[in-house]
Amino acid sequence: MAKVVKFPLPDPEKFGPVRVQKKRSVEPKPPGQLNLFTGAKIVRLHQLSEFEEALMIDNQGDVNEARKLYQKAIDDGDSLADAYCNLGILEWQEGYTTKAIDNFTLSLKNDPRHFEAHYNLANLYGEIGNFPLAKVHYEVSIEIEPSFPNSYFNLGLTLAMNKEFPEAVLVLQRYRQLTSPDNYKQADDLISKLQQAY
Repeated sequence: MAKVVKFPLPDPEKFGPVRVQKKRSVEPKPPGQLNLFTGAKIVRLHQLSEFEEALMIDNQGDVNEARKLYQKAIDDGDSLADAYCNLGILEWQEGYTTKAIDNFTLSLKNDPRHFEAHYNLANLYGEIGNFPLAKVHYEVSIEIEPSFPNSYFNLGLTLAMNKEFPEAVLVLQRYRQLTSPDNYKQADDLISKLQQAY
């Protein structure tokens, strides 16, 4: 007889998107001869870059204006990976899954180690039921940012959905090590149910 294991529903914030909150600094170039043939730079009269302005408007909740400004930042080459990632979140929240995946992928094209893009792609794939791809992107996000606990919790849920119960328990135990005791109950309940399943 098959045993039915009911998994607890995750807290919504664990599966929610993670927005890039500030412009990433550009890696310093190694010392050596200066490149005399770089393109011209536009000098802005105010302090905010296109991306920073888009982020500010996005945080104020003006989705349409934020979308335009993220696109303008992309067109101007300003923080491409970050702008694509945050634009992907807007598309996802509006229900445009394909556009969201495209933007997250473009973010990764510009920065293959972009933590938020991997994490958001994993969440999106998990939401649509593509657990193998969700697993890959959670694992990559953990490689990039090993101290972010929600990646472990969500990976644990994904492994559970893939019926990889022992692996899910190990990942959830790691989540417990990284999070506060306030978050233990849900992980402990899930661990207990998973251990009963195998």
